[in-house]
Order: sequence, then C-alpha cells, then structure tokens
Amino acid sequence: MDISVVTTHPFEDQKPGTSGLRKRVARFRQPHYLENFVQSVFDSQPALEGAELVLGGDGRFHNREAIQTILRMAAANGVGRVVVGRGGLLSTPAASHLIRSRGAAGALILSASHNPGGPEGDFGIKFNTAAGGPAPPSVTDAIHARSQAITHYRILKEAVHVDLDHLHATALNGMDVEVIDPVAAYADLMDQLFDFHAIRELLAGDFRLRFDAMHAVTGPYAEALLVDRLGAAPESILRAEPLGDFGGGHPDPNLTHARLLREAMFGRDAPDFGAASDGDGDRNMILGRHFFVTPSDSLAVMAANAHHIPAFADGLRGVARSMPTSQAVDTVAEARGIPCYETPTGWKFFGNLLDDGRIRLCGEESFGTSSDHVREKDGLWAVLFWLNLLAVRRQSVETIVREHWERFGRHYYTRHDYEGIRNEHAEAVMERVRDRLATLPGQSLAGQTVRAADDFAYTDPVDGSVAEGQGLRVMFESGARVVFRLSGTGTEGATLRLYIEQHETAPDRLALDAQEALRPLIDAAGELGNIPALTGRERPDVVT
Repeated sequence: MDISVVTTHPFEDQKPGTSGLRKRVARFRQPHYLENFVQSVFDSQPALEGAELVLGGDGRFHNREAIQTILRMAAANGVGRVVVGRGGLLSTPAASHLIRSRGAAGALILSASHNPGGPEGDFGIKFNTAAGGPAPPSVTDAIHARSQAITHYRILKEAVHVDLDHLHATALNGMDVEVIDPVAAYADLMDQLFDFHAIRELLAGDFRLRFDAMHAVTGPYAEALLVDRLGAAPESILRAEPLGDFGGGHPDPNLTHARLLREAMFGRDAPDFGAASDGDGDRNMILGRHFFVTPSDSLAVMAANAHHIPAFADGLRGVARSMPTSQAVDTVAEARGIPCYETPTGWKFFGNLLDDGRIRLCGEESFGTSSDHVREKDGLWAVLFWLNLLAVRRQSVETIVREHWERFGRHYYTRHDYEGIRNEHAEAVMERVRDRLATLPGQSLAGQTVRAADDFAYTDPVDGSVAEGQGLRVMFESGARVVFRLSGTGTEGATLRLYIEQHETAPDRLALDAQEALRPLIDAAGELGNIPALTGRERPDVVT
C-alpha cells in the first residue's frame, strides 16, 4: 500500500498531563490533531520500529475511529505488529500486563480515564513504555517537544478498515495486526495472584456483592472474573455494557457518581460488599454494608493484611503512596519495619520503585491501588484483593476497617475538589499560599502549631531525577496536614484540590464524621487560600 506524507503544523496544546493527552472529543476530531500526537510518539520512540505495539481503549466515543487511524499510521511508520483488543476495548491494567507478558515495545491507550464521554465529552491518548507503565517525564517531554516541531505525518493512503469485532490476524502494508480477547490474559493473571477457591466458597454462601462497571471498560472483565470464574450472580454486575457515552453518566468511582451502587449499599437489605471502577478500569471504590472505605484506608488495610493474599506470601519489602494520600499506610509500614516512599501524584512515579524491587504495593488517594503485577493502578485487582481478604477473615468490611483503626489509629481524611474554575483564579489561590509558606512555621492554625510548610519536590531514589512543584504542604506538629494542589486530569479550566488529614488514636474518637472531625482544619485551609474570594466558590463541587 502507498504511504502519504501529510503536511501539518504544530498544535500548542499537546503537552501531556498527569497521564497522557486529554481534550474534548471535538478537539481530537480536528484535522491532523490526533495524527500529530501519534506521529510525535513514533518519531520520538524509535524502538517501536519493527517491534510490537499494544493498542486499545475504554470504549468511549471516538475510540474505534481513532484506532483505525492509529493502525494506518503504525503501518506507515514501520511498526512490526499491533495487538488490539476486540471491539477496540482494553483496560489500562490489562494493557500493561500485555506489554510485559508479550515483550511489546509499548502501548497506545485511548482513554480519558474517569472523565465523561460522548460527542460532547472527553477523549485521551497516552503512551506506555516497554516497562508497562505510563511514560515518565523524560519520554512525555520528548513527545511534546516533537509535537511542537512537527511538519508532517505518515499514514497509509488507502482508508482500509480493520475488523475489530472478531478474533483474527491480518496485515497492513507488511505490519501484522492481531485482534485478541482483551480479557483472557488478564483474567488468567488474576487467577495466579489470588485464592480463587476461597473466593468461590465465599460467594457460594449467602455473601452478596455488587460491582458497578459504570458502562465502562470493566464490564466484560467483571463478568468474566466475578460471574464466570468465581460464581457471582449475573445481577451482581451493574451497568456492565461498555457504552461510548458511559450511559450519560460520569465514569468516576466515587459516592457522587456511582449513585446506583451507593443507594444499594446504604439502603435496606444492602449487599455485603460493593465496588466500582472507572472508565479505563484502573480506579476502584470499595464499600461495605452502610460503610465507605476511603482509598487511603483501603491502601493501609491492604498493607496490613497482605500476608493473607497468595501473591504476597513472600512479604511486601516496601510500600509507596502519592504525596496527597493520607499517611495511614506510613503507620502500617512503620509497624511492619518496611520502607514507605512518598512520591508525586501520577502512577509513573511508582514505576522505578517497582522495577527496582523497592516496593510491592502502592496507591493514590484518587481511588487507585495496585502492586508489582503490572505498572498501572488496577481497579479489579483491588476488588479481588478485598474479596480474598473477606474470604480469609470472614468478617465484614466495616469490622476489618474498624479493627484496623483500633490498632493503628484513624487518619481522618478528606479531599475537596473545586472543578472547572478559571485557571488564573486557581493560580491565585496557589500563589497566595506559596507566598506564605516561609512564614507559616511556628504559627497557629485551627488551634495547631505549624511545624513546616513547603512546595513538595521529589528526588527519585533509583535514577536521581527530580520533580519539583508537586503541591503545597502545610504540616503540623500533631501530624496533621493540609495540601493544596492543581489537578492535571481535567480538560477545561482548572481543578483545585484541597487535601486535609488528621491522625486520631483516642479510642472514643474513632467513629466521628470525617467532615466534622476535620472542620477546624477545613475552615483554616479555606482562609489560608482565600478560596471563596479568589475562586467565587463558596463550597467544593465534590467532597471525598
């Protein structure tokens, strides 16, 4: 087939964020926009030539059209083989596993994660490296630099259409294309990590679960694992069919957007266990009967109970969390005598620690947890971890968490999101706090003395790379913290995130409402950032 060399010009807004390039669908559908970014990947990553590339996404609107374009470009740029999930579907953790198990040179994953989909929604694309994880800053910087100098891209002239709906192998211009079952290899991996026999016994009794796939990519994975392999009732899976617009919903697994699950778990005759995952399958929310498990607590409980899981029979060695995540897992690590690393937000920062064998478990407060089995956060893996734990301990979710608090104390924790605010207003809040960092130590806020305040910077202990400007921290002598950070996952305006934490060990103060327990710190943080005046928002859009 003939190859077209198409003249183009740079787009100024193609700098990848926390995990890839995310924009409105309309932006990606502009002539040359997707092609420019994809060509920038091929130009900056010469190892893809003649090698294998994994390709797939979360099934959102524009997923199939983008895959056809990428296949034509891969064939024109000398990629040796492309492995694509049937229907164009491939969860992010499953893609990571395929890269690692097949020895692929990388993956292009089409997703905007938990962002809404549909013609008026968001689309995204990111490159994962041969290690299986999101591209580190050195790679994304190279991709961005190329995108700002690009003058042409390569694509097959003929608008060939590859059948994505049937398992088969074909070829494009000498490049092999294999359409594979997107679930099978991942499901087999989960069977190796967990005690499926114990989970089947749990589900064979009167134990009931609900899993909300939110009309996103994990529907087929949940049906294959929870129903077909583990024996859960088919009606246990809510919103299982992946839809281009996620059924008009917002595929973010939190109490606000997983409303059906929340109502089931807090209603009469509630199931024993509930969980949800997001658009591309890398996030998770865990619920018990009338009980919500914060992501920070979930990570800490996992660390404290890893010895119950077959995959961790030889121990943890170390754990890690993102800086805004609560210090609950730090307390467990200290008790276990293992290191706990604090990294910037973004799963890519865990990669070196995992590859170097320093950690085996890691997580973020933004509903992401995982281990060294892949190089991405993994929603269904977390669900199976909890089911395995429940099968071993034979206690309720609430009992397990409350016993954890009794032993390690409770880290009261909340995140307040101010979404879609004007960029200059969000920056004004950050500048106000940043300007006061040097004078805060020794001052009293909310009746507590500030111990230290800084703009978090991270030096990677493996390769020595430095990431600066990762969030503003105010730390108190009591161990409490307030963190201000701008999110890199939105597509319009800015999202200002405020994180607040307080450790409590008094036995009679472990069952308070988190918002009330943290109220003095919440109010003090609002005043410190002058949030209402600078943003025009009296209250956050989402409270976690």
